[in-house]
Amino acid sequence: MEEKIEKLKQWIAESGNIVFFGGAGVSTESGVPDFRSQDGLYNQQYDYPPETILSHTFFTRMPEEFFRFYKNKILMDGKKVLPNRAHYALAKLEQEGKLKAVVTQNIDGLHQDAGSREVLEVHGSCRRNHCMKCGAFYTEEEILRQMKEPVPRCPKCGGIIKPDVVLYEESLDMDVMSKAIRYISQADMLIIGGTSLVVYPAAGFVDYYQGHKLVLINKSSTSRDSQADLVISDSIGKVLGEAVGV
Repeated sequence: MEEKIEKLKQWIAESGNIVFFGGAGVSTESGVPDFRSQDGLYNQQYDYPPETILSHTFFTRMPEEFFRFYKNKILMDGKKVLPNRAHYALAKLEQEGKLKAVVTQNIDGLHQDAGSREVLEVHGSCRRNHCMKCGAFYTEEEILRQMKEPVPRCPKCGGIIKPDVVLYEESLDMDVMSKAIRYISQADMLIIGGTSLVVYPAAGFVDYYQGHKLVLINKSSTSRDSQADLVISDSIGKVLGEAVGV
């Protein structure tokens, strides 16, 4: 393991155009539940499956049940979570001019909390919320305050406040997708971490990488391990923390 981390450290030192693509595993080390692990959202019991609740149809038809789930399990009822070593390592690499972008499937905003600036959120962010009627903007804290009622509503017009997260049945932001593909296709090093690479279309990002320093860091194996130039099966926080020195 130490040899692999040393190789990662060497490749980082040699590279000047690094892109990171991460999934739920980056945030689970901060205490954010993921969807597919044994303790994740998909393995807990609700009146409806989480993938049903987190769909556009369900949001439209049963907003009270949607927001009950969203408040308790996505916003964790306002529980404060903090960035971990992986987030801080990536922010440091960006500050050093080596990392050009973070592409993330996560919606929690922890990369920005750690100091990263160029963060492409392919599934949106719970930090941003808009009234569906008048378009007024609300922060995560503001929508939590509005959730004293079963459905958060805009104080200005009474419209429902919707989180800017991509629900099932909704389209991804093609501007964000195009930008992510551009960064990845131009990178001299691509680090993928904390993702099983099973959720498409985001998992297909790896196909746009044209270099020879493809690094996969994940506790479990992925379907793309055979394509990688370096595979490290360990904690993303530990690996990046040691390689970058945070």
